[in-house]
Amino acid sequence: MATTAVCRERSGMSEPGPEPGWFVGLLLRRRGVVLLVALLLMVLAGVAGRDAGDKLVSGAYLDPSAESQQAAELLTHQFPGGPPNLVLIVAPSTGTVDSPDATRSGRELTEQLAETPGVAGVQSYWTTPDPSLRAADDRSALIALQLTGGEHAAQETAGRIIANLEEASSGLRVSPTGPAAVGLAVDEQAEKDLVSAEMVTLPITLLVLLLVFGSAIAAGLPLLVGAGAVVGTMAVLGLIADATTMSSYALNLTTALGFGLAVDYSLFLVTRFREERRAGRSVESSVVIAVRTAGRTVVFSAVTVALSLSALLLFPMPFLRSLGFAGIAVTALAAVTAVVVVPALLALVGHRLDRVDLFAPIRRRITRRRADVGEERQTWPRIAAVVMRRPVLILVSVSAVLIVLLLPFAGVRFGLLDHRTLPAEQPVAEAAEQLARDFPAAAEDQIAVVLPSVNGAGAGGDDLEDYAARLSALPGVSKVETATGQYADGQSTGPTGQEAASLSARYTAPAGTWLAVTPSAADPAGARDVVSEIRDQPAPGDVLVGGSAATLVDATDTIADRLPLALAVIALSTFVLLFLFTGSLLIPLKAIVTNLLSLSATFGALVYVFQEGNLRWLVGDFTPTGTLETTLPVLVFCIAFGLSMDYEVFLLSRITEAHRNGASTTEAVAQGLQRTGGLITAAAAILVTVFVALAASNLTALKVIGVGLTLAVVLDATIIRGLLVPAIMRLAGEANWWAPAPLRRLHSRLGLTD
Repeated sequence: MATTAVCRERSGMSEPGPEPGWFVGLLLRRRGVVLLVALLLMVLAGVAGRDAGDKLVSGAYLDPSAESQQAAELLTHQFPGGPPNLVLIVAPSTGTVDSPDATRSGRELTEQLAETPGVAGVQSYWTTPDPSLRAADDRSALIALQLTGGEHAAQETAGRIIANLEEASSGLRVSPTGPAAVGLAVDEQAEKDLVSAEMVTLPITLLVLLLVFGSAIAAGLPLLVGAGAVVGTMAVLGLIADATTMSSYALNLTTALGFGLAVDYSLFLVTRFREERRAGRSVESSVVIAVRTAGRTVVFSAVTVALSLSALLLFPMPFLRSLGFAGIAVTALAAVTAVVVVPALLALVGHRLDRVDLFAPIRRRITRRRADVGEERQTWPRIAAVVMRRPVLILVSVSAVLIVLLLPFAGVRFGLLDHRTLPAEQPVAEAAEQLARDFPAAAEDQIAVVLPSVNGAGAGGDDLEDYAARLSALPGVSKVETATGQYADGQSTGPTGQEAASLSARYTAPAGTWLAVTPSAADPAGARDVVSEIRDQPAPGDVLVGGSAATLVDATDTIADRLPLALAVIALSTFVLLFLFTGSLLIPLKAIVTNLLSLSATFGALVYVFQEGNLRWLVGDFTPTGTLETTLPVLVFCIAFGLSMDYEVFLLSRITEAHRNGASTTEAVAQGLQRTGGLITAAAAILVTVFVALAASNLTALKVIGVGLTLAVVLDATIIRGLLVPAIMRLAGEANWWAPAPLRRLHSRLGLTD
């Protein structure tokens, strides 16, 4: 049929086409100039964004304005004896830590570290009379360092120290751990895993593109679109990074989402172009119709995806905001590049698009005719027929499966990233486990209570003692240590002599004092309750509560406070845009409900796997922590919701088009499923290839993202878009298109119709 269309065009028999309009007319008349300008802009963007990666920072998971982070900043800058963010486990090659050689080497190493730029304070077993810094077997001891600056600066300092340890620690074996070392190791592992993932996924993706698009020329289109979107986004990220903190993970999202959406958008345009060509239209007419229909859908889909990702900007964590900026930029650029470059290239190559079909023999053998993505194959018509005949059975069955999957989500518990996100055999993770095993007192996860206006050694000391005693009597508190001594159960166990001097040096500063509160249990939920109790207690001055438990409280509270607004933005924008797209009230509501149900099922599966530690044989080994990291569900939700709406718009575009052309709702739904079933499956296959590579990471955090997005895409592209949505629309019948008269008039004026 395609050959017949080409012959008609060459003989002047092609059907008259629609008027192109100024935009498509420009693409057709000046296709060469358009492509040249696009290439020039890509080069300029590449030059502008070449150093964007250097401006991005690692970490940035926490809200810098949170109380716990303000406490951490004060502890770092004013209290050299405050909680360390880099811990070195030091063991002599021979003998004990008290041997003359070990003592000399330990003191020398301590002095070198104290003089290192970026080090605010050092506590060493060899210079501090603290038995908690020595292991019970006398074979190892600790050097604890407090590093200045924020999260990123501390990691940079830790990196320099760790790199020089072998040279600086003659005769000693040194194993680094602590928050800064863990953060550094996580970033290094993430970079390594992502490079490995790209090396594996690139050839697989190229193969899938060739299978999906059917020709080498067509398969190259999404690569051009993706490259343009990614390069342009790099330039945008560089500009944003000059004004605000941007996480380095924005680069990873840019690459994955950029090429994934490029495949979606290019595939939709090429599919419609081929469909019109098979109907006997000329190349130019096919381009015009493809842009007016598929191009319009691409732009609309990009708006919905960008609005879903814009919800990430509502959270103050730089990590989430960075991914929001990156996602919005790459989505917008992928859409613009697709609707400009792809039509111009289609007009340029014309009937030569399918000249090189490397898989034509395989296609003929499998399908007995040349197949094309989106063409009415036998599989999707059969599925459509089953759904149209048995909508109630399909609805009940699919809903039951999703409800079973979401049940574990009721028991979700949130936590923070720690060394357990690393592979168990990673040196920093092994050192963290050794720290907890051999130095239980030093490894205690204490809550830091900072009083910047109270001097524990001077005025206000009596009030401080009373305050410390009251804190030690709180439920869930084991002890409280201050500049004036230790307190337990409301009673003082005051220090004497040298111990008193050590406590005063650690807990006091010219600008205030701080208290170390040790929870009586390691349970994170219990520690969070203690934080809340401390914040409710009257104090002798201003109080800032810090530590990991307080950080978790602040993170979960911040997300809980902003989440309703984020959900409202996503739901309202989705509802309005789908109404403008379809003129219906039921269809937008159905889209929101089905997407929420699908994503809830995804989160239930994440809890079952990563929180409870099941199916490690399937997703790869990891260390279960009994929690999910606080920001990951928000990130997965916003990305997955946007991609779900991407597929929803693809399906609705063909259903709506068929209904406007006179088909009944049942016929329109069947036609839409037949026309887009293969297209959505093919687009999802590319995204799954990328996300599965993330799931294969050695980092648990990346595994969660990869598994979550993979499952969300698979569920959405199969049982949601292929079964649940068509079944609901079949049952609703003509009610799908209902809207009150005033809204119908509004849609007639503002609706996004051809």
